[in-house]
Amino acid sequence: MNLHEYQARDILKRHGIPVPDGDVAETPDQARAIAQRLGGKVVVKAQVHAGGRGKAGGVKLAAQPDEAAAHASRILGMTIKGLTVHKVLVAPATDIASESYVGIIVDRGSQRPVLMVSDAGGIDIEEVAGTTPERIHRLAIDPRYGLLPHQGLGLALRLYRDLAQARSAAAIMANLYAAFYAVGASLAEINPLAVTPDGRVVALDAKIVIDDNELGRRPEIAALRDTSAEAPSEVQAREAGLTFVKLDGSVGCCVNGAGLAMATMDLVKYYGGAPANFLDIGGSSNPQKVVDALRIITADPHVKAILFNIFGGITRGDDVANGIVQATRQFPLAVPLVIRLTGTNEAEAVQILRQAGFSALTDMDEAVRQAVAQAAA
Repeated sequence: MNLHEYQARDILKRHGIPVPDGDVAETPDQARAIAQRLGGKVVVKAQVHAGGRGKAGGVKLAAQPDEAAAHASRILGMTIKGLTVHKVLVAPATDIASESYVGIIVDRGSQRPVLMVSDAGGIDIEEVAGTTPERIHRLAIDPRYGLLPHQGLGLALRLYRDLAQARSAAAIMANLYAAFYAVGASLAEINPLAVTPDGRVVALDAKIVIDDNELGRRPEIAALRDTSAEAPSEVQAREAGLTFVKLDGSVGCCVNGAGLAMATMDLVKYYGGAPANFLDIGGSSNPQKVVDALRIITADPHVKAILFNIFGGITRGDDVANGIVQATRQFPLAVPLVIRLTGTNEAEAVQILRQAGFSALTDMDEAVRQAVAQAAA
């Protein structure tokens, strides 16, 4: 679950990290009032779960309150990477002497949180990793002991020669680690971590991504979810109990099991296609899940062919077949459908599909090849 910048800033502030004042607005008048309260030059920033806000025109400086309201009027309602902006953050414009990056991410390989710092702040960390990887310094943190003071200071000294600034940065790293664990995050980053002309070290931008598995025991964090800022298809999938990720291809995939779903997407790419989504209906034998999955896939105008790849274990093939028949009766398909179905109750499933005018393959490669070819036709 992604948090908005203003929500992430609030979490950092609660954990003792210096963050400039600011507030969120949903109307131009509210933006004007916030700018009036803050005084001086302010920045108006779109609150949307997408990068590249500045390049899209979603970040603007304002010298006085009326200008802040004018910027808010233009930003509110604009679309950035397919997402509509409903809120803006109004914060003081801060003079910057230098910028750094500090972030923590879960590393599946080492099974530890990894603290990363770079003196190339204000730039996407992926861009830094690709062009100047030597500017990124990493530390795998032992979860038994947490981030030790000497470790934080050692990394901070790679960013700042001034000892006072390094100590401030080390304290911020320790507090960021505390926040990371407190909210069940999979990612927490400050970019930029800025030094002001008078030598203060402050967090000017924050990003936090919450591990969905943590939400059940952290209802106060789950309550921060903003479904209006998420892709409608992903909201619908979550509410239906499906695991869904929207992608940019043309082959819609409906698969049972995450491993098989990944293998299916790999095969789609191998045979020259591009998957339109990752969609795992799980091990359930509920036909309604198949109906919900097909509804979500067919709502994507980029989908040119649909591939069902079902390996029946816990999932019963006849239930999936019944779901396909029910779904196609509710909303007839405008694109080709390729079905690969094998495993539990396979014979019954094939009979159900045949009576409804569908055929089913058992070979996975052949099914993927057909789906890719039909998507390209």
